[in-house]
Amino acid sequence: MNKICIIGGGNLGLVCSGVFASKGYQVNILSGHPENWSRELTITDANGKQFIGSPALITADAAAAVAGVDMILLCLPGYLIKETLKRIKPFLAPSVIVGSIVASTGFFFFAHDVLPGWPLFGFQRVPFISRTVEYGRSGLLLGYKKELNVAVENIPDVPSFLTEIQRMFSTPVSLLDTFYEAALTNSNPILHTARLYSMWSGEVTPVPNNSHFYAEWTDEASSLMIEMDREFQSLLKALNVREGAVPTLLDYYESTDAASLTRKIRSIEAFKPIMSPMIQTPQGWIPDFNSRYFTEDFPFGLQFIKQLADKHNIPTPHITQVLQWGLSKTPK
Repeated sequence: MNKICIIGGGNLGLVCSGVFASKGYQVNILSGHPENWSRELTITDANGKQFIGSPALITADAAAAVAGVDMILLCLPGYLIKETLKRIKPFLAPSVIVGSIVASTGFFFFAHDVLPGWPLFGFQRVPFISRTVEYGRSGLLLGYKKELNVAVENIPDVPSFLTEIQRMFSTPVSLLDTFYEAALTNSNPILHTARLYSMWSGEVTPVPNNSHFYAEWTDEASSLMIEMDREFQSLLKALNVREGAVPTLLDYYESTDAASLTRKIRSIEAFKPIMSPMIQTPQGWIPDFNSRYFTEDFPFGLQFIKQLADKHNIPTPHITQVLQWGLSKTPK
């Protein structure tokens, strides 16, 4: 499995493309702006190690991008996943494994509809934090995970596939039991949305400076996140997801209460440089409701959790309150 098509040219798409190409994989990139890509990509990790790789093909032609590949990896926002699957389906061989770098924004739900019976995979959490330095040319790999958890469906040789994923991402890989364990993560859809609500659910006025999203995390955000996560864990029990497959956020961040959770989140080195989703205006800094924190994590993350909870009669007062607020701010 050495021919991979990366779809999407954002932070994750750029970093994955550069890293994989540097390891000898043949990487095709399907991008809306192929003319802005360099023939050589340079990715630098948090330790200063550089990955320099040359993609085999950079194109806006879906048929050319997926021709002859063994694997497709979507690095896309949730609102583009379903239409992209429809776009590439006519050119896909049935054996091509299709996956998403982010599985919590509807990937499995959309893929079951568009590609029934296809070999699929998705990550429970993004494999690493990535940032673009120069579009289509260079990027930063800011932090590796200790382990990657992956859900798979209809893949014939799962052990070989997991070995390949481990090589691609230079990180140990564990297999999840069901796609729910990846599709219903409590990472961005709860972590991000709780923080956003705690920041801006009241009266919003311009401020002199942007703030750090994680380094200035608050106990208010932690308390709300813990309550939302309790409701989420109740849903997992109703779906018969094995206990611990999606750890509570307190367990994941090795914390016991809101205060210790706040301290932990503030202390994570890879998180510290990340700024809040804000834009600068002549009056000062205001929330950027067009950022992925809003356009992704509410309608293509938290909303899936809410819909399944309603279907299974799970009370979600905190999730409902945060979701309603977020959808009211998200551009239609």
